[in-house]
Amino acid sequence: MASTAHNGRLIDRANGYGIIECELCGFIHTDPIPSKEELDKLYRDEYYKEEKPLYIERTIEDLRWWEAVYDDRYDFFEAHLPAGRRAILDVGCGPGYFLKRGLERRWMCLGIEPSRQASSHAISLGVEVLNTFLDGNLAREIGRKFDAIHLSEVLEHVPDPARILDAASGLLNEGGLICCVVPNDYSPVQKTLRGKLDYKPYWLAPPHHINYFSHASLSRLFKKTGFEVIGESSMFPIDFFLLMGDNYIGNDELGRASHLRRKRLDIMLDEPELKGFKRDMYGIMAKHGIGREAVIYGKKESK
Repeated sequence: MASTAHNGRLIDRANGYGIIECELCGFIHTDPIPSKEELDKLYRDEYYKEEKPLYIERTIEDLRWWEAVYDDRYDFFEAHLPAGRRAILDVGCGPGYFLKRGLERRWMCLGIEPSRQASSHAISLGVEVLNTFLDGNLAREIGRKFDAIHLSEVLEHVPDPARILDAASGLLNEGGLICCVVPNDYSPVQKTLRGKLDYKPYWLAPPHHINYFSHASLSRLFKKTGFEVIGESSMFPIDFFLLMGDNYIGNDELGRASHLRRKRLDIMLDEPELKGFKRDMYGIMAKHGIGREAVIYGKKESK
C-alpha cells in the first residue's frame, strides 16, 4: 500500500482509490498504491484474459498502422544514434510486434513481458522475450547493455516509475536513448470535456492504471532520473471525437469506428508528401499538451 510519504491534493476518486497530485513524485497517482503482490497476480495471468481479451487480435488487425507508429520511433532512434548501435530492449513488449519490426530493420532485440499470454505470442513471432518484470535485480542479471530502450504504455501500470527508469538507465550504454509512451491524462482536452460537456473522468482506471502523466510531468521525471529530454511527440487525440459529439465512452462499436478513422488518417499522413507535416503536427500538439498519448524521448546523461 501507499507510503505515508505520498502526500498531495486529492483531485478525484475511482474504484475505491483516491487520486492525488503527489508532492513527492511530481505526478498524479492513486492513493493507496497497489502492492507488488496484487500487481504480479494482475499482470501475469489476468490482464490479457480479463482486461484486454481482444488486444492481440486487434493488434493484428491494426498491424499496418502499428508498423507506421513503430517506424516513427525507430526512425528517431536511428537518427540520433551512430551507425552500428542497434541493440534495443522493449520493456513491456506485449505480443511482440514492436520487436518484430526491429528485427526487420536489423536491430538486435530483447523483450521483457510479465504476461504469460503476451510473451508466448511474442516468442511465436521469433522474438527473444523474458517472461518477468523489470527491476534492479533483473537489470543486473541480463548481463548486457543496449543502445535504446522502449517503454510503451508501461509507466502508468507500475508502483514506482522512477525505479523503473533507474533500472532502464543501468541497462543503457553511454549516450543511450529511451522512448516512453504513456496516456496523456488530465489533458486540456479532458479538462474541456469535463468542464464544458460534463464528462466524468473516464480515463481513470485503477488498479490497472496507477499513475496519470502529462507531457510536462513525464519530462520532469526524465530529468529527475538522469535523462535529458531530446524529443517530444504525441499520438492522435482520439478524444477530439468526443469534442465533436461522438461519445464512444462505454460504446465499443463507436470507439472502434473512431479508432479506424484515426488509423486511416495516420496511415495517409505517412505518405512521403505528408510525412514531414505529420511529424511537425504531433510535435506542436506535444508542446500544447494535446494528444491521447505522450511520447517522450530521452538521452542518458553522461556522469
